[in-house]
Amino acid sequence: MSRGRPSRISIATAMAATLLSTAACGVGGSGNDNDAKQPEKSGKVSGEISFRTLQLKPTFTTYVQGVIDAFEKKYPDVKVKWEDVPGEGYNEKLVADAQAGALPDVVNLNTDSFQLLADRGMLADVAKLDPAVQKDYVPGAWDQYKLPSKPGVFAYPWYVTPEILTYNKDLFARSGLDVDKPPTTVEEFFDYAEKITEKSGGKYAAFMADPKSRLPGDWQKMGVPVLSAKKDAFTFNTPKAVEWVERMKELYAKGAMPKESLTKSDDTSQLYGADKLVFGPGSPGFIRDVKANAPKVYAKTQVQKAVTGVLGHIGIYTQSLGVRKDTKSPDAAAEFAKWVTNGPNQVAFSKEVAIYPSNAKGLADPYFSDKGDGKDPETLARALGAEELKEAQLDANTPVEWTSQIGDAVVREMQKAIKGEVDAKTALTKAQEEANKILAQQAQQKKK
Repeated sequence: MSRGRPSRISIATAMAATLLSTAACGVGGSGNDNDAKQPEKSGKVSGEISFRTLQLKPTFTTYVQGVIDAFEKKYPDVKVKWEDVPGEGYNEKLVADAQAGALPDVVNLNTDSFQLLADRGMLADVAKLDPAVQKDYVPGAWDQYKLPSKPGVFAYPWYVTPEILTYNKDLFARSGLDVDKPPTTVEEFFDYAEKITEKSGGKYAAFMADPKSRLPGDWQKMGVPVLSAKKDAFTFNTPKAVEWVERMKELYAKGAMPKESLTKSDDTSQLYGADKLVFGPGSPGFIRDVKANAPKVYAKTQVQKAVTGVLGHIGIYTQSLGVRKDTKSPDAAAEFAKWVTNGPNQVAFSKEVAIYPSNAKGLADPYFSDKGDGKDPETLARALGAEELKEAQLDANTPVEWTSQIGDAVVREMQKAIKGEVDAKTALTKAQEEANKILAQQAQQKKK
């Protein structure tokens, strides 16, 4: 687990690409459980189950072990065998275990690793295991674990990290902007950046360019149709996308973004903490880091709801717990996954790190609605994020089809256009052609 919000592009789609690529090498081969029948509960919660998490030790060992201990106390006939694996190589290990029929009974998945396993029939339909459990979760989180190709829900949603807007209110005001009227659309965001640049005299920048972290989110918020209705072709080459590229090019030339941020994205905290950047990353975890590392800038930090544009809501990205389809202990596995993701346990987890519950009762806990005196950025960020999550929808998510390979191909063309090496329309045309070429290749790989 990262303490800040993981980039959808840097982690999730990278995982998707890795898994999809590996899938072409035979995830559906012998030894996996994709032909197993949907498990049926016996009414007896017992047996030994394996539980895998991703990079939670040692920081969260006490918390996770406490959750396990409490479960085993409630169900003394169950033994939970917990393993935690590092982030590096996690995807490969997951796929290797799937090939060998050795998936854990309960396994930590993100959106994309879930997609690969569920699409190949390796996960139990939790809606069948627990027909009444849907009401326990935030709708957007629950819906994330459905598949377009088959009925059912194939994982229990776990923790969530929403997007918020963060900015240095002193620099904001110095630029002639009202700190209580932040941008709500991408177009407004660019307008504000232009005003900031006009006033800064080069002493500070408005935001980081980094197209990799902005796309396709900015386009979706502008109403650009990223994918066809059948999700079999990219369709982002539109006048609105041209507008996005041309605004980025114009702002980049004027110095609204640090020049190096067009190709690098790893110095945001340093620049923001040094009073050199107006808009920080949209992560509640970032607020906590600024509080710890740059308290003077933290005192100047304002938080507001994320820019949502025409969508009017944010996306929702959760971690989840899948249940192996051929588990020998479906009652114990299902009860344990529900236990880990219940309201009290998710709230307790959220108090240790800047994450949010996918559980509706957990999200309704006063801890998430308390705005304090309305002045502390971390407290406000927590309340704003929780409000946004209640209305979050899948249509604001980066499509799983937007893999890291496709994202890289699109970003390369956008970087050229923003630097002025090619015009916007040419760059978008080439980016869409390349994206569709890769999409077709990936579709062929999935059929093998």
